[in-house]
Amino acid sequence: MSKDIRIKKGLNINLVGAAEQNTSKAVLSNVYALNLDDFHGITPKLLLKEGSEVKAGEPIFYNKNIEEMQFVSPVSGEIVEVIRGARRRILTIKILADKEQGFHVSKTLDLDSVDAETVRKTLLQSGCWPFIKQRPYDIIANPDATPKAIFVSAHATAPLAANVDYALKGKEAELQAAITALGKLTPGKIHVSVGDTSSSIFTAINGVTLHKVSGPHPSGLVGTQINKIDPINKGEMVWTISPQDLVIMGEFLLTGKFNAERVVALAGSAVKSPKYYTTKIGAEISTFLYASGVNDEKFRLINGDVLTGHKTAPDGHLGFYNNTVTAIPEGDDYEFFGWNKPVFNKISSTRALTFSWLNKNKKYDLDTNTNGEHRAFVVTGKYEEVFPLDIYPLQLLKACMVKDLDEMEQLGLYEVAPEDFSLTEFICISKQPHQQIIREGLDLMYQEIG
Repeated sequence: MSKDIRIKKGLNINLVGAAEQNTSKAVLSNVYALNLDDFHGITPKLLLKEGSEVKAGEPIFYNKNIEEMQFVSPVSGEIVEVIRGARRRILTIKILADKEQGFHVSKTLDLDSVDAETVRKTLLQSGCWPFIKQRPYDIIANPDATPKAIFVSAHATAPLAANVDYALKGKEAELQAAITALGKLTPGKIHVSVGDTSSSIFTAINGVTLHKVSGPHPSGLVGTQINKIDPINKGEMVWTISPQDLVIMGEFLLTGKFNAERVVALAGSAVKSPKYYTTKIGAEISTFLYASGVNDEKFRLINGDVLTGHKTAPDGHLGFYNNTVTAIPEGDDYEFFGWNKPVFNKISSTRALTFSWLNKNKKYDLDTNTNGEHRAFVVTGKYEEVFPLDIYPLQLLKACMVKDLDEMEQLGLYEVAPEDFSLTEFICISKQPHQQIIREGLDLMYQEIG
């Protein structure tokens, strides 16, 4: 039996260029890459050097702080480059893919009889463990800890995000295997949230507690769902994992092969034919970007959705956790007296002259222009209108900025991740980098309190 969650606070950003539910196979990428920025807080130690041959699913590096935690290659091929930064910190590992793909095959498990410790060791050695994140701190989960619950959001409300129900079609067996395995790692429940009107595949999965979610964005963010279902208190921990990552994990448990395949939504008004592509983690974005065509004007390519993704280039590589790539017009032009005249092609929760409040269903062709410059915080009370968590967002942001650990703790930093502040950042008339502020606050708290 499902439980309903109704979110009233928030803001839907309806953009032009949603991906049509039509899937093509992307051209095979010549080079795949693992970007170490995707694994926040990890200190990598290489197992293989440049020039080494590797199979798909074979470990390339491990976490120096937790040596059991291994990170594997998404494809078979040759490690052609290890890009390093300051103090020889590893930034990116590039792999030249073989034409014929080979897999590093592991033993499969009897999921009905296997114990929790065997599941934990298997996931750590397989490369599937990095898919599991923990809160507090929004980092890869500590395998030595036991979460009070596990959360999965199968309801995407971010602008132009990939449709979860469509991407998971035909993956019942893989999802069931992953859920069965994860259920052995927590004494609590596995909470799965789906759209209230969707015909989700999770209704047929055993071992989950189903929740039907309705309301505007950020109702689809797992942080919003945690806050409404089972909030995190001091000393508690929960794990989160995305549905497509569950599929990769489940396929490994059933076959012994790490198949890094993903269904990616290529979306945005700068794309001529937005649609879905089947590709792999770390693939070159150009292998499916130009197949759909892009408009001639300058555009911003975003690895992820428009609120939480990162700017990239066509020769950039699909992020480890991303299932959306967005291309929207570059906003490098400025309107004369743009602040003082009525406009009909922008969204604003504070400015009546945009008239976006008149038609909630209108779709907008927005660009990346911030329509203003960075300035001190202005108290407007608008953050609270789009922030559904039981937290004071402005006060928490200020506590992070002044590094007040006591205030950060008391105001609820344990519960949040940077993505929970993506919407307040979008409407911020002060142009403050909310997600960066929260990330730095979480890092400081982890360093000082752990």
